[in-house]
Parts: sequence; structure tokens; C-alpha cells
Amino acid sequence: MDIPRIFNITESAHRIHNPITPEKLATLGAALRLEAGNRVLDLGSGSGEMLCSWARDHGIVGTGVDMSQLFTKQAKLRAVELGVADRVAFIHGDAVGYVSAEKAGVAAGVGATWIGGGVAGTIELLERSLRRGGIILIGEPYWRRLPPTDEVATGCLARAVSDFLTLPDLLASFRRLGCDVVEMVLADQDGWDRYEAAKWLTMRRWLEANPDDELAQDVRGKLTSEPERYATYTREYLGWGVFALMRR
Repeated sequence: MDIPRIFNITESAHRIHNPITPEKLATLGAALRLEAGNRVLDLGSGSGEMLCSWARDHGIVGTGVDMSQLFTKQAKLRAVELGVADRVAFIHGDAVGYVSAEKAGVAAGVGATWIGGGVAGTIELLERSLRRGGIILIGEPYWRRLPPTDEVATGCLARAVSDFLTLPDLLASFRRLGCDVVEMVLADQDGWDRYEAAKWLTMRRWLEANPDDELAQDVRGKLTSEPERYATYTREYLGWGVFALMRR
């Protein structure tokens, strides 16, 4: 079980696999008013930076689940590096349908709403692991500027303009699902730069080390096209945020 290899290549040097920066991640932890002993479940936990840094800074305990063997290994190493391996555990596995045996105060699907087939299904899945009165975290893209055409939307790696909502419409959608939005932390363009541009040096170094790999041509194509595509489309049109929700 693993994610497509191209993501393990392009994001192998990332600690955070979305456009939020370490500073914004710290802001989110403080905004949630986390306390020592709070249990956090993170489905699609990547390289574990959220759980590890919050365990260090707030004393939380938690579990992360991710399909990437590489990212799960990196998460375990990060826990050791930050001295929190006794408080957080990382499971290499499929987060789809995962329900924790122990109820959490925070259940997160940050940039991973595919685990529930979309936002509504992911909220329902996370609730199954959540204690009464707990907080759901959803990380989701939204349109900063509404693309004028579907062609522009595809430049943002969406299929069509209808794939994402504007920020007001996204917040309204949470309300319609019966949730109160109790906090949000939004990525900025610097966060997008750190997420996207950091891939380019990783790809170049990988190509130098693996010129004959079967994916070398694909990686070369991405390295050639991604800077202009990103600057033209994603950086200008696409936002991303983490939204804290509580069921009414």
C-alpha cells in the first residue's frame, strides 16, 4: 500500500504536505486551545509535523494514519527528533474508513477529504472517532479569485471551476452540513510558495541522482512546466485553509 510514487519523489523533502507553514501550524495549535493530554487523530498525517509539533508544544497525544510508507517513516523519525515518540504513534495504512478505538478531542482530515469521498463524508467519518463536544479539522482548497473559465481552473489542477467553492461559499457549506465554524487558519501566498517551489529543487536533485529511472522523463516534464503553471494559475487563484468545526 502506497501513494503514487511521483508524490513520494516530489515531496520527499517536505515536512508539511500542504501550503500551511510551520508558523501557521503553530498558530492553529494555539487557536484550538490545546491542552496537555488532549488526544488528536490525524487521518492523512503525511510526515507527521502537525502531531509531532503539537505534542512538543502543547503536550497532546495522538495517532496519525497515512498511506505513504516514506512519509510514515519520516513521521516516526520526526517524533524521535522532537522527543515525543512516547506521545504520538504513526500507522502506515489506509485512512479511508479508519475509526479510532479511543475517542479523540480533535479529529483531522487536513488536505485529505478524499478519505470520505468529499467534505461531507469526511466529516461523518471523523465524527466516528470524536468525543462529544470535540473539534473536527478539515483542510480544503477554495477559490481566492473565481477562475473565468474551466481552462484556468485546470491550470490550478482542478477539473473545472465547480470543483471548489469561494471562501464564503465554503463556510456556508459547513453551516448547511450542521456544523459551526469555530476557527480557521488560511494559507497565504508565501505558504503556497514554500509548498510548491520546494518541490523544484527536490526534483532537480532527484533527476541528478536517478537519470535512468522510469519516472525520470515525467519528473523532468514537471520540473520544466511547474514553475510557470504555478505562478500563472495556482498562486493567483487558489486558496487553502484549515477549518475547525463543531457539530451543532
